[in-house]
Parts: sequence; C-alpha cells; structure tokens
Amino acid sequence: MSQERAAAASAVPLEELSGWPGELCRQELPTVLPRLLSMYQQSDSWIEHIQILKIIVEMFLPHMNHLTLEQTFFSQVLPKAVKLFDDMMCELTSQARELSSQNLEIQTSLRNILQTMVQVLGALTGCVQHVCATQESIVLENIPSLPSSVLHVVRSTFVHCKNSESVYSGRLHLVSDLLQALFKEAYSLQKQLMELLDMVCVDPVVVEDDGVLNMVIVIHSLLDMCSVISSMDHAFHANTWKFIIKQSVKHQAVVKSRLKHKEIIASLCEDLLGSFQSCLQLAEQVAHSGAQDNADYRVFQKTLKLCRFFASSLLHYTKEFLPFLSDACCALHQLYLQIYRCPPSLYAAAIPEAQREEIAGTVLGTLEPLVSQLLTFRPFVHAVLDGQPELPCDLQFPQCLLLVGVMSQLPAQPEDVQALWAAQGQGPAAAPRASLLTALFRSFEQCSAELSLPVHVQGVGGGGPVMATATLYEHVCVCLCAFIASFPPLLFPGLDAALLTAVLSSSMVTALLAMDAWCFLARYGTAELCAHHVTVVAHLVRSCPGECHQLSHLSVLLRRLFFFMAPPQQVEFLQEFSPEEAANLPVWQHLCLQAFPAELRRQAAQEVTRAAITQSQRWLSSQRTARDLDSLASRQFHWSGPQ
Repeated sequence: MSQERAAAASAVPLEELSGWPGELCRQELPTVLPRLLSMYQQSDSWIEHIQILKIIVEMFLPHMNHLTLEQTFFSQVLPKAVKLFDDMMCELTSQARELSSQNLEIQTSLRNILQTMVQVLGALTGCVQHVCATQESIVLENIPSLPSSVLHVVRSTFVHCKNSESVYSGRLHLVSDLLQALFKEAYSLQKQLMELLDMVCVDPVVVEDDGVLNMVIVIHSLLDMCSVISSMDHAFHANTWKFIIKQSVKHQAVVKSRLKHKEIIASLCEDLLGSFQSCLQLAEQVAHSGAQDNADYRVFQKTLKLCRFFASSLLHYTKEFLPFLSDACCALHQLYLQIYRCPPSLYAAAIPEAQREEIAGTVLGTLEPLVSQLLTFRPFVHAVLDGQPELPCDLQFPQCLLLVGVMSQLPAQPEDVQALWAAQGQGPAAAPRASLLTALFRSFEQCSAELSLPVHVQGVGGGGPVMATATLYEHVCVCLCAFIASFPPLLFPGLDAALLTAVLSSSMVTALLAMDAWCFLARYGTAELCAHHVTVVAHLVRSCPGECHQLSHLSVLLRRLFFFMAPPQQVEFLQEFSPEEAANLPVWQHLCLQAFPAELRRQAAQEVTRAAITQSQRWLSSQRTARDLDSLASRQFHWSGPQ
C-alpha cells in the first residue's frame, strides 16, 4: 500500500503539487523530492526550471532536515540555478542590442527574461530566509553552496544594472521598471544573506579548514561587490563595507592570515579618497550657489558623513590587522598625501572657509589617530621616508605636512620608536632610507611656491595654542624646535648631521630653517653643547675653500651661534682660535664683537687689531705686487661695537 501511495504521489502534476497543504508536503517529501530534483536536472526549459525551483523552496524546503540541506538540496539545485541565471543574463545582453519600441517581440522576450530572473532571485531569497529562520547558530561548512551562489547572481545583477545605460543604448525606458525590480530583489537578497552570515559561528579551536576558507571567500566576494555598487547606492555600499569589517574582526582568529589585507586597505583608501574628492567638488558648488541651506549643501553634508565612515573604518581595520599590513603601507602613505593635497595646497581648488574647516575637522581629524597607530610600524616608516621614486611637485607640500604631523607625535613615543624615525636606515630592498629630519628638509626645500606666497596652515604656537595664520615656515619651524627639545641624547649625532646638511644646502630658505633650529638647540642645550657647536662651525668656516654659498651659510650660522655662548666658553674660544694666528682670521672676519661681554670684547678687539696690524706689516714689508695689495684691501672684518 505504501509503495502504491508513493508511486501515486510521484506522478502528481506540478500544478497540483503547488496546491498541497504543508502537512501533505511533509509526509510525501521522501518520495516527491527525488522526482522533483530529477525533473529539475533534466529540464531544458527556463520556465519549468523556475517552476520546479519555486515548488521545492516554497512547499518542501520548510520540511527538510536543516543538517542535510547541503547534500539533499543546495549542492544539487543551486549550481544549475546559477547557470540558468548566467544563461539568461547572456541572452538578455545579446537581445538588448535589438530592443526598440517597434520590435514588440524582442521587447516581450526581454521582459519575460527579466521577470524570470526576478523569480530566481526570489527563490534564492526563500532559501536564505529558511536557513535564518531554522538555525540560531549557522555553521558555514554545512551550507557552502548557498552563499557562493547568492553572491554570484547578486553581483551579476548589480553589474548588469550598473551598465544598463550602455547595454540598452537609449532604450532603457522600455524595461526600466523590471530592471528596478531586479535591482531591488538583488538588494534584498544580499541584505538577507548578510543577516545569515552574521549568524555564522566559527570556533577557532574546532573549525575545519573548509569553514575558514568559505568565510574568507565570502569576505573577498563582498569586497569585490563593493567595487560594483560604490557608484550605485552609497548607503548600501557603506553597509556592505561595515559588514566586511565586522566579519573580518569577528572571525579574526581564523581568517587573519588568509585575508587579502592589501586589497581591502587599497579599496578602503580608494573609496575614502573618492568620497573626499566629491566633498571638495560639492564645496565648490556650495560656494557658487551661496546659501548654506540649499540642496548642494545637504548633499555635501551626506558625502562628508560618508567620508567620516570610511575614515573610521580604515582606522578600525588598521588597528585590528596592523601586523599583516606591511604591503599596504604605500597605499596608506599615498592616501595621506592625496588627502593633505586639499586646501591650502596650491594644487587644490578654492573652497569656502566654513566647508574647509568642516572637511578638515571630519576627515583629517578622524585620520589623525591612524598616524599614531602606524608610528611603530617599520614598513610604514620605510614607505614615508623612502625617497624613491621622487614625489611629484603637487605632493611635496602634503608630504611636508605629513612629516611634521609625524614629528609632532613622536615625543610621546618610546625612544626606540623615535630612533626608528630619526635615524637613517635601510629599506626593504636594502636601499638607504633617509631619516625623518633629512626627509623633512628635503620636502621643505621643494615647497618654494608655498613658502613664497606664502601659504598659511593651521600651526601651533610655542605654548601649544592654535595659530590660524601661521605660515608654512612658522609651522615647520615651531614643530621642528619642539621635536628637537624632546630628542634623546643617543640620537644627537644624527640631528647634527641633518642640520649641517641642511645648512650647506643651496636653498637659502632651507638653510635658514636649519639655522633657526640650530640656534634653538644652542639656547635650549647646555653651555658646553653650544660651545661645541660653535667650535665645529668655526672649524668648518676656517677650512672652507674660497667664496661659496656653503661659506656664506656657515658664516651666518657662526655669527648667530656665537651670541649664545657663555663668557667662560668665549674665553676658551678666544684661546683656541687666537686672532694672532693668520689661519684663524677668516673665522674672526664673520664674528660680531658685540657678542662678547665688555671686558672680553676689549681683549678680543685688541687681539684682532694687533693681528691685523701684524698681517699688514708683513704684507708691506714683502715684495708684493699691486694686485696682491688690492686683494688684501678687499678683506674686510665685519665688526660692530666699540673697538
């Protein structure tokens, strides 16, 4: 009797099956399901395919054992459903070229295909909803076919909708209603899938390798989805990113070594930069349209909120996966340069002051902690300080601001972190890497236009208050001096080398910055340190061969430093560089006697005068030519003060 009943049930037409009550479906599941699956696999008709699929999902799926769904249903049905969807997409794209308002046959065919595709998406939504409703905690390796199939058809749908303008070539209005329905169904399906994936439980202790791989594939698939929907729906795009980061962090223990961190960081940076550029463009439009309550300003506010989201997401992801981001540091560095390329950069369009402050407070303020996170990460240090290849002109000003930002945060770091930045080193390819100070002077030297106009930046005064009108020179100089004040003694040789190299630079403004910093160091340090620096510079002046810009810069530095020497050290200097020795006269040529206290000034003036007289007498008593005497007359001592 049971065999006869089974045979009868298996022969029931599809139309009649769709009307069965739930209890009958449950009872006849073992006999009817194999027949339906066989019909599904053998069918060549799209209409019959979707009819069978809907019957299985709506009538029989609720009665299947959730632990065996993959074996009994998903693995047998979903691959062919995906192929069915792909075939319809190909046919849709192919026929779209012939679509016109006069060709009713093609129009009807395309609309039928679109309606069938909507039904396929609806059936997949039913599968996802069933799994969510029947399981509190989902094990991904029990349903691997479901997420992969859903993500494939959803992405295919979004790509088609994104390209619809070009695919339908001006005839989009003939199918726009169904395309909108298709997009909404795919949108809903992805949301449902993300809810399902949020219920996935991955135990890092007992998890199988397949389970980890499935989760990694899902995250990477959603990452790829972001590139498709970024320009289609900003809110959905942000929610997809939020889900990616949430799942990456949630399953961090098992997926951290398998995720494509470089691609995730690069995509986040690209989306942040895209939103940031949109903010700048909208700020320009706000300036032209005037009122702050207009539509442009409201769009600007929404876009700025999106910027804040991407910046916060980048900060969160970097914090969680920093050890795995060595090959993503170049992308982070370039992001900073592009962000700092905003006003007051000369290469950025002018925007209203109010919007400029909003952007700076939102984007730069959110990204500021990211620098703190990356300070201790050696690959980021290499990315920032590596001078190869040379940055283009429009990025030198942002590079300078970034280096100053790093410099302002280093004093709060341990000495080993300060040493990492302040000392020269080798890059990943054993190439030499500049120190922070060398890189700063190098970048500062390239900002001649910003220094000449001058460009004003948000600087800090000596006591910390904000100086809204600080020039770039003032800003860099104040931060450089504050950084020098925190310098560990172990790193002083590197500091001296960087300052001296900058003083000898052919750029006067770079040399002047180094001199200002050196004078601060002389005043801030001990009397012995100041005397040591004066002695070193005096030796350099004495050994400098002929007139050159290096001698000019060194002589100015020597003259300035000498004013900071304590009287006991000045006495020692007078003994070491006695004017009575002719070799020391080039040094005294550049000193100001007013730097001495009164008694020592008289002694120095007398010694210099005696040396000058002695030298003159030596010249006069020798057989010198007129040319030699003219050369002697041209030597002038730039003294000031009483002799």
